[in-house]
Parts: sequence; C-alpha cells; structure tokens
Amino acid sequence: MKKTLILLAALAAPALAAAPVPYPQGYRAWTHVKSMVIAPGHALYEAFGGIHHLYANPKALAGYKSGRFADGSVIVFDLLEAKSADNTVQEGARKVLGVMHKDAKKYAETGGWGFEGFKGDSKTERAVAGNAAKACFGCHEPQKDKGYVFSAWRK
Repeated sequence: MKKTLILLAALAAPALAAAPVPYPQGYRAWTHVKSMVIAPGHALYEAFGGIHHLYANPKALAGYKSGRFADGSVIVFDLLEAKSADNTVQEGARKVLGVMHKDAKKYAETGGWGFEGFKGDSKTERAVAGNAAKACFGCHEPQKDKGYVFSAWRK
C-alpha cells in the first residue's frame, strides 16, 4: 500500500507543476507603466542592476488602476544593462525579460501569478523554468496586499 501511494504521488507531481508562462509577444506595444535604474550600491544591484522598464497588457493596466488584477493580466519587467557615456545613462544589452502572468487556477500556489524570466533576447531560454516559488514568488509574497505587484500606476 505504501509503495502504491508513493508511486501515485510521483505520477501526480508533474500534473501539479504549474504551466509554463509564455513569452509575451508584442509587449512593447503595451502600456509603459514605469522605468527605473538600479545602480551600484543598491541591495538588489547584483541580481537586478540596470535599467528597468515595466509594461502592462490591457487587463494588467486595469488592475493597476483598480488594485485588482484579473486573470489574463500580464506584466513585463524588461531589464537592460545600464551603460554610462557622455554624462548619460543608456540602454545596453537585455539581461532578462521577466513576466508575471495572472491565472488564479494555473498558478494558485504562487498567489495566482505565474512567473518566468527569459534570458537576454531569447524567446525560449528560460531563467526560472518552473522554479517560480523560489526564484520570484518569495520576493513578491510580501506584496500580497498590492496583488503581489511591486510597481504602481503613477497618476
């Protein structure tokens, strides 16, 4: 009986794994939410240093405005190298394209959000690859009262 339960649990585990978050085609035509630069000296510089642009699809934009993100909301975190030249800060190469995709059923274990990071300019090479709970959600979890989202809509 014990062997049967272990076998059933092992077979069920892949079914319980969250569906992969798709690459957000056309996200640069979505609404730009904000930009920021994380510079050397910031606590998150090693992991997230550079220029950040955040984009929201129409459902996510409505969520920013209402404070409630509906299923189908997608937020993109576009992280680029920050290059200094001639007293300016300019975009360098893309480091990662982070994606939050809202689907309360698929991603119930991570607050209804699926997380993924696509490496560089790749639309297929995944940085998180099924490890959202450890790689992303742990940091987003304290933002539960804000829909697990760090950024806010500037009025």
